[in-house]
Amino acid sequence: MTGLISGDFTESTDPFGLFAAWFAEAKAAEINDPEAMALATVDPSGLPDVRMVLLKDADARGFVFYTNDESAKGAELSSMPKAALVLHWKSLRRQVRVRGPVERVSAAEADAYFASRSRPSQLGAWASEQSRPLDARATFEARYAAIEKRFDGKDVPRPAHWGGYRIVPVQIEFWMDRPYRLHDRIRFTRESAGAAWQKTRLYP
Repeated sequence: MTGLISGDFTESTDPFGLFAAWFAEAKAAEINDPEAMALATVDPSGLPDVRMVLLKDADARGFVFYTNDESAKGAELSSMPKAALVLHWKSLRRQVRVRGPVERVSAAEADAYFASRSRPSQLGAWASEQSRPLDARATFEARYAAIEKRFDGKDVPRPAHWGGYRIVPVQIEFWMDRPYRLHDRIRFTRESAGAAWQKTRLYP
């Protein structure tokens, strides 16, 4: 029975190192979007909100994603700069959950990432009034065409309303499927960024 619920990952004392190892395996195993994660925020009324976004960077500072600051999630993060995320890799039967305060990435980081995007994606960031009502698809396509013409033959700069956010984790939880639902579940917690991590094994 012991063999069903033990796993080398449970011996780790470094959640960032463990995440990096799992993420590398996910990128090799998942067919589509191993960086896809569900991001949960809270609106000004206190109602939770969740959507899928893409993880664009992860290191000892935290977990980074980018978005339109004027979108619903941008407004929610402005009023309540805390968030949670979950990555689920079905092919590996693993899950990682993260919770913590949110901070803006630097302008230099946002500029560097924006420059790495495809040109159509850069143009789309200018054309989309994300989360706001759209009367017809044709209106969006016309806006895109106008932006494309505006930047014809030029580099596309990062819009002032587009940037990155970093979740600075105070909790990271790792879950791995095991037979008969005798899963492995390890949670790391700390008081704040830079504090020592405490590790706890949880019942699945």
